[in-house]
Amino acid sequence: MNLVDTSGWIEYLFGEKNASYFSESIENTEELIVPVVCIYEVFKKVLLVADEARALQVVAQMKQGEVIALTEEIAIRASVISVKHKLPMADSFIYATALAYDAVIWTLDSDFEGLPAVNFKKK
Repeated sequence: MNLVDTSGWIEYLFGEKNASYFSESIENTEELIVPVVCIYEVFKKVLLVADEARALQVVAQMKQGEVIALTEEIAIRASVISVKHKLPMADSFIYATALAYDAVIWTLDSDFEGLPAVNFKKK
């Protein structure tokens, strides 16, 4: 399973220089999980630069993968992860979701650098 974090979605959706790094993971929707926190973050970023209609189109694309809700189990695991790895809240939720679903995270976010099950690429 693959999980593309917010930085990867933004890179891909806006056709930035590292978009191709994320394309296979995003386009292989059978193996893609999408935490709701990523939907929140991506929707917000698109809304800031476009409009609500475009942001909803982006969410529709993200929902082609399996959307994963924030559960009590994931929240508790995220708290432990946050303390252990000093990750911000959203990143902790993303990492806990990946671990719960045996997924690999694809990211440009340096907060994830060096963690197991993470494919990190420097910007």
